Amino acid sequence: PYDVVLFGRDVANAGRASCGRGCIDRFPAVIFQPANTAGGPKMDILAAADHQEDVRRSSLSRIGMYAEDLAASNNWVISGKRTADGKPLLANDPHLLPNAPGIWYLTHLSTPTMRVSGVTFPGVPGIVLGHNAEIAWGATNVGPDVQDLYVETFDADGKYKTPTGMTAAITRREEIKVRSNPLKPDTEIVTLDVIETRNGPIIFEEGGKKYALKWTARDPKNNEFEAFYFLNRAKTWAEFKNALKTYGGATQNFVYADVKGNIGWYAAGRIPIRKVGDGSMPYDGATDDGDWVGSIPFDDLPNLYNPAEGFIVTANQRIVGTSYKYKQISRDAAPPWRARRIYDLLKTNTKVTMDDVAKVQLDALNLPVKNFASEIVKLNTASQTTVDTLRDWEGIMRPDSRAALIAAEIRSCTAGKISADNPGVPLGLILTRVVDYGVMRSNPVRWLPKAYPDYASIIKACDGELATALQTKYGADPAGWTWAAVSKSRFPHPLAMAPMIGGQFATPSVGISGSRETPNVASFVSMRHIASPGNWDATRHVIPLGQSGNPQSPHFKDQFEMWRTGTPAVFPFTKQAVDAGTQVQWTLRPQQ
Repeated sequence: PYDVVLFGRDVANAGRASCGRGCIDRFPAVIFQPANTAGGPKMDILAAADHQEDVRRSSLSRIGMYAEDLAASNNWVISGKRTADGKPLLANDPHLLPNAPGIWYLTHLSTPTMRVSGVTFPGVPGIVLGHNAEIAWGATNVGPDVQDLYVETFDADGKYKTPTGMTAAITRREEIKVRSNPLKPDTEIVTLDVIETRNGPIIFEEGGKKYALKWTARDPKNNEFEAFYFLNRAKTWAEFKNALKTYGGATQNFVYADVKGNIGWYAAGRIPIRKVGDGSMPYDGATDDGDWVGSIPFDDLPNLYNPAEGFIVTANQRIVGTSYKYKQISRDAAPPWRARRIYDLLKTNTKVTMDDVAKVQLDALNLPVKNFASEIVKLNTASQTTVDTLRDWEGIMRPDSRAALIAAEIRSCTAGKISADNPGVPLGLILTRVVDYGVMRSNPVRWLPKAYPDYASIIKACDGELATALQTKYGADPAGWTWAAVSKSRFPHPLAMAPMIGGQFATPSVGISGSRETPNVASFVSMRHIASPGNWDATRHVIPLGQSGNPQSPHFKDQFEMWRTGTPAVFPFTKQAVDAGTQVQWTLRPQQ
């Protein structure tokens, strides 16, 4: 009931294969069979996969690049028929792992034939998200299945089985320089032999089996930056679509608004079509069943142009109904909470202003935690102190809220107890699907731990453990038991811990509103953009810290308060506005 589907419709009894990340009926052969029974993977394989994931997490976290559940975002466009001044509005806030310096760089480019502004990655020759003089655009992740695994059969000579016989694998030797001491520049070379089959590199070995990975990102034809070159220069919906036809990066929900009042949305990217099946389980590499026979045709990708409803919202939710024939497009869709909250706020407002949009971007009402707290109060299944604390809580994850912390803690504890009784089922699925949907709506016997007669008993047990859990996690002083203990602004700098010099790289650490299930996801909001086509000099664009990576610069973290509070950060666009706002001008010339 919370889904915000944009394209197609849901058909009865047809939705199980496409209901997104955490659909509890989607993986019956993978995680719901007892260990080592026919049809499901062996527990040693699951354990090895968990180990591989731990290695990836620990490695990528060190350099600020692990964000498996945070490669997410919000965006929406609103027709001028629903705005106060009759002009359309576009909003975008990508969610990425927070760090310092940030990923984005605010940029304004002008040439004799083009003027465009927004954010880019340092080194990229163009604007990634922003606007030019005619159109604005934004993006969020879609989450299709673009990776497949293949079980490859090797012989003693290192050849592997294909549909046409045994073939020699390609071996590539990589030399990786590793610093043995983080305080010294000296390195030693570690060699890595990469074995590659027709399906891709071998990334995993277990139980005598080798698994190869096929991934759209490994295909050099899937270039994404050419599309941004054309997006920077697009002037119409037709040119916008033509630019997206060249896009080969991670599939994105691109939203669009132009100076003529049009709005639109296109889910663009290369999404493979398999010869057999949908890629949810590993293929036998010795057959051609797992061959990719093409990609979803561009014209078949979900899209909308000037929809009757007058606005379009994407927040990584399931975007297509079960009637859509390519089920793999929603394989990794996020739960619908952010999309539902944004949709509900916009639906009730037919005179939207830029300030209204800013308030939606900062909204911190958590629907699943609010529902969970309401259930505790309704069932009266906690101590009187807990019930009284939760009774008047409106569901907003404010830094000073004790109720927000208590409700979130009991919810997590409940999921943990259910997960402990269901080994092999990821805790995240238990939390987002079983607890948030099943427990709150139908009390499913299937998931009830054997030690408890009902779910109310689990909640009561978690409430009984609450004080000890809070003390262990957040300290002995109850004054610190507020949501700020969980949600603080955190932008770690890789040099912040360096002896003697680290202090200058410190960034603000204060309580901040929001959570993963709210439109405002706190420190993970990597930038905020609000544009009104035709009113470009009112554009608001802000990043969490500042434009400079130099801690001695006044612009190292001067945007933080505007980002935190939603204070308008106006990014002028026209030549007259830029000239009027200019404080320093640099001219860079080649050395003669």
